[in-house]
Amino acid sequence: MRVLLIGANGYIGRFVADRLLADPAVQLTALGRGDDADVRFDLATGSPGALTRFLDAVHPGVVVNCAGATRGGARDLTRHNTVAVATVCEALRRSGCGARLVQIGCGAEYGPSQPGSSTAEDSVPRPGGPYGVSKLAATELVLGSGLDAVVLRVFSPAGPGTPAGSPLGRLAEAMRRAMQSGDGELKLAGLGIQRDFIDVRDVARAVHAASLSAAQGVINIGSGRAVRLRDAAAVLARVAGFGGALHEIDTPPGPVRAVIGHPRGESDHAGPATLPYPDGCGSWQQADVRTARDRLGWRPRINLEESLADIWMEAACRI
Repeated sequence: MRVLLIGANGYIGRFVADRLLADPAVQLTALGRGDDADVRFDLATGSPGALTRFLDAVHPGVVVNCAGATRGGARDLTRHNTVAVATVCEALRRSGCGARLVQIGCGAEYGPSQPGSSTAEDSVPRPGGPYGVSKLAATELVLGSGLDAVVLRVFSPAGPGTPAGSPLGRLAEAMRRAMQSGDGELKLAGLGIQRDFIDVRDVARAVHAASLSAAQGVINIGSGRAVRLRDAAAVLARVAGFGGALHEIDTPPGPVRAVIGHPRGESDHAGPATLPYPDGCGSWQQADVRTARDRLGWRPRINLEESLADIWMEAACRI
């Protein structure tokens, strides 16, 4: 089976590539903007016709789209997350390859949910920011394309390679700085937020399973369990061997924020760095993952402690 992987150099794409390459039945071709891609192509600016010609030449059985942007203004997010997917769908419709499409969506498409609830695929999406809106629009394009397609809505990916700008990445970096400076305390705020963290390697397994299945529509990929950021911070401190105190700072009322304080002495006058939580999903999010189990035969295998240990290993290399 030939698989065309778009976005192989991204956070999720790298692990999807590794997973697919481990399957001897898969012949993998990587398409992307980087020099190390098998084929250089920018979905945000390339034409459907050019992509169609490539699809007809390569004739993949499956196209996996891991490309996209998580940051930027509404215009950039729309170009990279929505227009790019429109290009993929149109090219596949024009092509004679008949490839199946596996699109990587995200839990941010659902927006805020009721604390204590699990979000199922039939929940009405109400994204709370431009990122979720751009990804939801991409999902709707895929679902309305008439293609053999499935959208995997990935909740909060974690594990090796976690971006430094993500809440868990910022947490690990703040702890690294505290340990490097010998600080005995770490100021943290906004840790009451609860998210469904799923290891990126489990996400790659789900993509592999979806590539081989006949499942269509939307399928949630998560752990099925919401975890408070303060609990994740305590686990990270344990795996890191941080013996100092974790002080949680109250945050002012307003939009939900995840705040990581600088170690004492770096920004004493400015206080903790305040950054909006990037997904627009409020204080709680937890996936209902029964569909993934029933239709893909997939279950998460890697627990959050192992994911955090791998995040810390990368942060510790900078000490």
